[in-house]
Amino acid sequence: MDVADQAQDNDFTEAALLAHRSGLQRRSGPSAYRCEECGDAIPEERRQAEPGTEHCIECKSSLEHLAKRGLR
Repeated sequence: MDVADQAQDNDFTEAALLAHRSGLQRRSGPSAYRCEECGDAIPEERRQAEPGTEHCIECKSSLEHLAKRGLR
């Protein structure tokens, strides 16, 4: 592998990390039927709208709020 290949690989890796950190990558796969945080059922509409979700909308909102404040 030459220097140009390494630079290209590093650019791709950095771009992938930035996309992941900024939330641009959507989760995929089967959604949970029950919220991992509170245990309530996750409505089918939410499960279809956000594949791979593990939280009900109330818990997700709370978790996002805590994350913004640096508490979780």
